[in-house]
Amino acid sequence: MQNINWQKVDNLLPVIVQNAKTCEVLMLGYMNPEALEKTLNEKRVTFYSRTKQRLWTKGETSGNFLHVVDMSLDCDKDTLLILANPIGATCHTGAESCFHQFETQCEGDWTWFAKLERTLSEKKNADPESSYTATLHAKGMKKIAQKVGEEGVETALAAVMGEEQEIVSETADLIYHLTVLLHHQGLEWRDVIAKLQERHQGIGLHPEGSNK
Repeated sequence: MQNINWQKVDNLLPVIVQNAKTCEVLMLGYMNPEALEKTLNEKRVTFYSRTKQRLWTKGETSGNFLHVVDMSLDCDKDTLLILANPIGATCHTGAESCFHQFETQCEGDWTWFAKLERTLSEKKNADPESSYTATLHAKGMKKIAQKVGEEGVETALAAVMGEEQEIVSETADLIYHLTVLLHHQGLEWRDVIAKLQERHQGIGLHPEGSNK
């Protein structure tokens, strides 16, 4: 609280809220000191509404709260970034993000991949008649592992043949089936990433220097 340059922002701190799991930017709002204090105490994002001239907890009427995971000031201490776990849609239109009209995807869009993983996770208990993902889960780990093995071999063969489009296509199939395998075991890609971070901690830009 004391580190914020309240005078510079005229007592209204710009706040960017980002999905803690997908990194998608959800919304922009403003906080006065009371709103920030309430957010810190309750671990749910509360803004100061400039139109209503009062504190406003996101989700107070819809139930779509933003549960705080972490937060950080920028270098000038006049903007706040909050990582949050959203409950339901963030935008009043029913979209996940208030920036949903921005349709252009970033190159190598990992936010999109995180959304895809969440969708596949939700399909785990779906009706096998309507979902191939649910069918795999219903058939069990042996079938899923078999598919991962098949796609791994096909990816390797495509690489040996030097067929770029086939490499991309087979890799996509492999990643999909690996995702299903992780979910069937109650795991996620963040568990894999955490292991990579653990293995390569402190070796900078040269992971090949690891004994792993």
